[in-house]
Order: sequence, then C-alpha cells, then structure tokens
Amino acid sequence: MAYEESANSPLYLKKIYVFDGDKPVPAIIRNYVNEDFEGLIELQQASFPPPFPEELWWKEEQLQNHVDLFPEGAICIEIGGKIVGSLTAMRVHIDPLNLEHTWREITDGGYIRNHDPDGDSLYIVDICILPAFRNMGLGKWLMSSMYETVVHLGITRLIGGGRMPGYAAQAARMTPDQYVDAVVTGLQRDPVLTFLLRCGRMPVQVLSGYLEDEESLNYACLMEWRNPFL
Repeated sequence: MAYEESANSPLYLKKIYVFDGDKPVPAIIRNYVNEDFEGLIELQQASFPPPFPEELWWKEEQLQNHVDLFPEGAICIEIGGKIVGSLTAMRVHIDPLNLEHTWREITDGGYIRNHDPDGDSLYIVDICILPAFRNMGLGKWLMSSMYETVVHLGITRLIGGGRMPGYAAQAARMTPDQYVDAVVTGLQRDPVLTFLLRCGRMPVQVLSGYLEDEESLNYACLMEWRNPFL
C-alpha cells in the first residue's frame, strides 16, 4: 500500500504508469486537498454534462467537508500536473436487512456530515474521470486504490450504488433486475455497471429512486467489494 504518515492521519500517495495505447504515462494517485477544489469542480462539470443534473456537481463546501471529515476517502489521479480523475468515499454502517436508500440520504447530499468514523463499510460517494482520459484505465486504478484503503482500515467492504445509464433504452423490454442480470451474463453492456464488474464489484440489489438520473430512470445497482482478509 502507499501511505505516508502525517501529523493527523496516514495519507495516500502512489506513483504509477498508466497507458495511452502502448505508451506508458506517469501518474500520481494522492489525497486531494484545498488547493485542488477549483480543478475538481471543473472535472465534475466536464465529466457529467447534461442531462446529468448540474446541481449535483461538487460545491466548495462539499469538498471542504471531504478533506476535513474523511481525507482518507478523498483521492485524485494526476497526470502532467493536472487532475484528470477523482474518487470520494465515506464510512457508513450497512444494515443487511435494510439496504434501500437514496444517494442523497446516505451521502448527506454529498456533504458527508453523516460520515461514521466507526462505519463498517466504505461507501463510494462519487467517481469521475475526464472524458479525454477514459481509455487509460484510470477509474479502475482509483477503485483499486480505495480497495487498499478498505484493507488498511480493516473494515468489511467497499460499497455504493452504480448508475445504470443504459437502462432507459431497454426499459420497454426488461425490468431493472432483468437488465442487471443481462449485464452480469454478458448479454448487455452498461457503461457503469460493466466497468464496476471489471473492477471486481459484485451486484447486491437494485435500488429505485436512487438518484435523479434520466438515463438510468432513477435506478441504480448497489454493488460491493468485500475485504478478502476478513
């Protein structure tokens, strides 16, 4: 793992090569900090264009909470001095008998003021990659880095709702559960769910009304990665 100790908490720093085709490109995965806020907001705007709701783009107050309340869950990937991807997470307690929730409920609308320092699960609040860099495997690198954080913290799992942006086009002929089954069996490809499967995430349950998301008809699939050491 790639942690450096600071006065307050261990900080994540990893230097890697990613690939643009066959060309190795140096990159850094690290915690994001206050000086990165402007770049992170621009990243969100470029990564989630309409019809994604503009009000869900990061605000400075939200980012401030991320670095103040749970800096271990606030990471970004940098290439050539530019932030080209980010991932934000928080700790929560997952009740296996009551999995229904919305993104707004569980993440406090992205402000994470309900972050539980003793939570048994790392919940993915957001992941985004600049469109021009999406052929380099950066999302998978960020996800695997957060798996390392799960192991470092000694907690049970990483979990979060995955959008289903391909579902709206298929809704007339299949239910949300049937759509997820089709993605898992390889009969259907979904930009988000297929990516999460490639990252080792496993489907748990379909969530309705998860996020205002026209492409997913507001559905999401709760998907987890379990700590293999527990």
